[in-house]
Amino acid sequence: MTSLQASAQAQLRQLIEQLERLEEEKKALASDIRDKFAEAKAMGFDPKIMKQILRLRKQPKDDRDEEEAILATYMHALGMLDALPSDPPMMAAE
Repeated sequence: MTSLQASAQAQLRQLIEQLERLEEEKKALASDIRDKFAEAKAMGFDPKIMKQILRLRKQPKDDRDEEEAILATYMHALGMLDALPSDPPMMAAE
């Protein structure tokens, strides 16, 4: 088995300790996020929908629009929507 030089050992130890601290911070943040969703739920908001909104807000508008159009197309094909949102409204014949 080979051993690391003293300087490499020190660097490795420092990196591992930094990663351990970051993992602890990540756990604390995850706990804070859970608490915030619980607070929102207690106020009557739906955490599942809030998570979906958070995911959508990370996307560029063009990507969101494309995803929504594809979703509407698929839902229409499965009979879940009467008409595609991009379809013009049917006007009564005059």
